[in-house]
Amino acid sequence: MEEKYIPRNVEGKWQKIWEEGKAYKVGEDPAKPKYYLLEMFPYPSGRIHMGHVRNYSIGDVVARYKRMRGFNVLHPMGWDAFGMPAENAAIKNKSHPAKWTYENIAYMRSQLKKMGLSYDWGRELATCDLDYYKWEQKIFLEMYEKGLVYKKSSFVNWCPACETVLANEQVEDGACWRCDSEVVQKELEQWFFRITRYAEELLEQTCHLPGWPERVLVMQRNWIGKSFGCEIDFPVEGKLEKITVFTTRQDTLYGATFMSLAPEHPLALQLTTPERRAEVGAFIEKVKKTDKVKRTAEDFEKEGVFTGSYCINPVTNRRMPIYLANFVLLDYGTGAVMAVPTHDQRDFEFARKYDLPLQVVIRPEGETLDPATMTAAFTEPGIMVNSGPFDGLRSDEAKEKIADYLQKEKIGTKTVNYRLRDWGISRQRYWGNPIPVINCDICGVVPVPEKDLPVVLPMDAEFTGEGGNPLAKVPAFVNVSCPQCGAEARRETDTMDTFVQSSWYFLRYCSPDFAAGPLDKARAEYWMPVDQYIGGIEHAVLHLLYARFFTKALRDLGYVDVDEPFRNLLTQGMVIKDGAKMSKSKGNVVDPDALIDRYGADTARLFSLFAAPPEKDLDWSDQGVEGSYRFLSRVWRLVYETLPLVETAGPVDAALLTTDAKALRRVVHKTIRKVTDDVDERFHFNTAIAAVMELVNALYSFEPKNAPEHAAVLKEAVESVVLLLAPFVPHMADELWEALGHQGGVEAAGWPAWDEAACVDEELLIVVQVNGKLRGKITVPAAASEEEVKAAAFADDKVKPWLDGKQVRKAIYVPGKLFNIVVG
Repeated sequence: MEEKYIPRNVEGKWQKIWEEGKAYKVGEDPAKPKYYLLEMFPYPSGRIHMGHVRNYSIGDVVARYKRMRGFNVLHPMGWDAFGMPAENAAIKNKSHPAKWTYENIAYMRSQLKKMGLSYDWGRELATCDLDYYKWEQKIFLEMYEKGLVYKKSSFVNWCPACETVLANEQVEDGACWRCDSEVVQKELEQWFFRITRYAEELLEQTCHLPGWPERVLVMQRNWIGKSFGCEIDFPVEGKLEKITVFTTRQDTLYGATFMSLAPEHPLALQLTTPERRAEVGAFIEKVKKTDKVKRTAEDFEKEGVFTGSYCINPVTNRRMPIYLANFVLLDYGTGAVMAVPTHDQRDFEFARKYDLPLQVVIRPEGETLDPATMTAAFTEPGIMVNSGPFDGLRSDEAKEKIADYLQKEKIGTKTVNYRLRDWGISRQRYWGNPIPVINCDICGVVPVPEKDLPVVLPMDAEFTGEGGNPLAKVPAFVNVSCPQCGAEARRETDTMDTFVQSSWYFLRYCSPDFAAGPLDKARAEYWMPVDQYIGGIEHAVLHLLYARFFTKALRDLGYVDVDEPFRNLLTQGMVIKDGAKMSKSKGNVVDPDALIDRYGADTARLFSLFAAPPEKDLDWSDQGVEGSYRFLSRVWRLVYETLPLVETAGPVDAALLTTDAKALRRVVHKTIRKVTDDVDERFHFNTAIAAVMELVNALYSFEPKNAPEHAAVLKEAVESVVLLLAPFVPHMADELWEALGHQGGVEAAGWPAWDEAACVDEELLIVVQVNGKLRGKITVPAAASEEEVKAAAFADDKVKPWLDGKQVRKAIYVPGKLFNIVVG
């Protein structure tokens, strides 16, 4: 007998067997149902953390379970490898981003393999690999030809220290996420993906993703932000220009008393009078240094400056002063807001601060409002007043009538607006995918011809951390001839946002060795969509939205036939220790390597799956880890202690079983049923593991007495324990399965089936209540009638005292569970 469970001996053995036998290599097999299981791929930061352990353990359980159920499972792994951290490391360590990245990938790959994850490593990809990013360049050019890519001047978050554009999520409290430098707004020529072309489809199909968490769908809908309203033109006094606003509150148009422009608005300086220019310029510079997210926060102080110009309210002819306001953003709506201070709280606060006029146009039913005494804006529906022909109407009714009037009078247009803005992908950094275009003074922007792809990232760039993009300082890369006219030209030095690479990697996994294009359509059709996607809630909007957009764009380019990339989505919780998310800065990190070295990968996996449901945060517990290890040691002892009894046991003959043997077999088959139900769709891994623990307890309580029929039941029970634990602790399961005399591993054995007849209870435990309070418990035959249960309940010695001298008013029986006696 193997006296002790020593994880390192077991795990090293089986990892070698799996790797040498290519156990998880997979191809298309029309004879089997396919299942594409994917966890969001990691950034190769250098080391895996406990969040990785949990995320990938969740996915691996599903992949292994599905294989045992006969599915053809695609379970790939790769690396989201481009990005600024590698460039920063190159600067800090005087190395090269490629060297840093590939060294990290090698180390993290070895860590993941130590976890026993069932990946098809033959499909491994890194987004910085030339044979990945070259196809992305081809996709970019095809999208450019279809009008899905364009370049325009735009205000961006700019870090003066890193000298690069930052995404909104990379700006933290107005500072760069990397170097803490103050971020400013800078106008640059930027490349954009026209994601807004798909706004309606992206929104509509959130209603057809039942396998996604509702909160994620709500976040996406809010980000897309569809709204119905009107675009209205406000003529500028004394000029030919008009200011166009979009509003969903055209019912308040008669109350508009001033105009608020975004400081970045093209008309901001153009409409500023000479005497106001200095103050307006200073205000614009101040706002450029303010985080966009902060500017729109409710508690952010509203500030503005008068331009000196006026526009005209098209329905009241009121002169409206034009202000720049820090809470108005250029990339939301039109960058201009008709201000109605009596019916919008931001406008109200702004008007009070700058002593601007207020005009009530909606009042509560049965009440009046005096602008002079108002302490807050009235934003509820009400009755129209001071609104010309619309007085007396309910405001919700007037909204449609005013929209019709504006359209008829050619003052405005009914329209639909989306909060979603086109995706700016330009990044002024080296370690990214080069944008494949050439800038020619004669021909303008010229796409790199397909025959000249890929545009290869040069390896001889210098990294000093100063002077902007290192690519711009590589003359051999920058200086080229124009493909159209042959004149001297300059290669684009911006690289693509890393979100681009993560927007289609799941498609490349279907045919990573395909050399004739980005995708082998036939193989993509077999595997797509991803049946189960697993990752953090922090990717609920941007990554998932971009991946959905890319899938639709590739569909329209003829590469795939699917509309949506991910059929089901699981957003797993964080790993918490000492009340906070694990992080180096908080000093509460648990090293997975140390954990695996001490307890083994199976223990690390089991604890991360048992301690909490996947979608909830997991509170770290050293005692919990120790308890998981003790349980596995207990299972190990159980198998080896029972080996002499079960080695020669035959199949179970139900007709020969004693009461004790029947009871054990009932527990076995009920456990198989419960674990299958918990794992199959609900991913309730914690309760599934708990059920197996109860079965192990039952086995330790069972006395086989050397009877042959007992040995058969015992063998079935022990084998069931091993098979049910196999997706969770695969190394131990394969080792014990082999010890039990089987060849080919647990996955070849398949998932155990339960016998419904064996699950049927011969006796039932019925809870007896009196007036809803527990007073006793009775055991009755499973086939007992309600009258028989009633008789047993009334006869129970613990129940009788609660009935003496009382009148029974009602008896309620919940079959097989509860009997409640109501007395008065």
